[in-house]
Amino acid sequence: MFNFELASTDAHSQARAGVITTDHGSINTPIFMPVGTIGTVKGVHQRELVKDIKAQIILGNTYHLFLRPGIDILEKAGGLHKFMNWDGPILTDSGGYQVYSLGEIRKIKPEGVTFRSHIDGRKLFFSPEIAIDIQRSIGGDIIMAFDECTPYPCDYNYAKKSIKLTHKWLKRCCDHFDNTQPKYDYAQTMIPIVQGSTYTDLRKESAKVIADFDRPANAIGGLSVGEPAPEMYAMTDVVCNELPWEKPRYLMGVGTPMNILECIALGIDMFDCVLPSRNARHGLLYTAEGMINIKNAKWKDCFDPIDAHATTEVSRVHTKAYLRHLFQCKELLAGQIATIHNLGFYLWLVTTAREKIIDGTFTAWKTSMVQNMARRL
Repeated sequence: MFNFELASTDAHSQARAGVITTDHGSINTPIFMPVGTIGTVKGVHQRELVKDIKAQIILGNTYHLFLRPGIDILEKAGGLHKFMNWDGPILTDSGGYQVYSLGEIRKIKPEGVTFRSHIDGRKLFFSPEIAIDIQRSIGGDIIMAFDECTPYPCDYNYAKKSIKLTHKWLKRCCDHFDNTQPKYDYAQTMIPIVQGSTYTDLRKESAKVIADFDRPANAIGGLSVGEPAPEMYAMTDVVCNELPWEKPRYLMGVGTPMNILECIALGIDMFDCVLPSRNARHGLLYTAEGMINIKNAKWKDCFDPIDAHATTEVSRVHTKAYLRHLFQCKELLAGQIATIHNLGFYLWLVTTAREKIIDGTFTAWKTSMVQNMARRL
């Protein structure tokens, strides 16, 4: 069953280290979850996820898995864990963000959302109950309530109306979740989502409502959708001050290494983002000393390791010149090496943050790291 224990807190910030327990294993927090949209972390084999990247939990996407391979296939396989041969915990989003991103080809009503598949244009419908049923079939250890993610910028009145809808949908999600059983031989936990755009009063209102549902963990959505970083931090701080201290907090879709460190300091425990994988495929690498555009000509005869201090083997054994060569030749291996490196760096970052929280040096280390990672090498 789902459980969360705080192991240590930072004396100079709201940062904390904890342990989440699920039936598929324990997760040390703070944690970053690689995004496995369609049952794969793009370009990375599961053995690299475990051995090199050291992922403890990954994320699956309800909307995309619903479309392909489809719920029938996943149920026949025994759930996503068995389908993709992943033994660790999985978190599934509700599909709400993807519905938001469809823009003109979706229509929101109190009953749910009608939209068209981006693959073949067929008309589909998601309700809170359907979103829960799909996630039961996918089999994530942690599943998300169905919500409306508002855009940025967002009109105040629309944002206010939107959180009311999200809260009504949450009640339906909770009722349906509590009245159904997992399809497989392990427990599932459902997490509600705080919304409210970048309006302090709406964020406070939503956080209080979500906290009153008393679920085992809470999430913050609707950020990292185009707003300036200071607004993201301000809203995260507001919400963290309202949510229960003793329960884990998940900031959805965030973000850069700097974003992650700043939000750990505000009290966030869980993160996910496509950024490290997406940027890797375009040749942008993250290191503790700064960012590298490996496609730049300056690296063509640099035979130093990609990152001699990295936890991933590929980053230590391959040179910058070699990786640049692979990108120049459009070799598929380029994206794979870069993705393993970036995800490994993100997992190193949160693991080291945890260590610094426990030994009492987090704040000074965070300040130094944020300055370093803002540099372009």
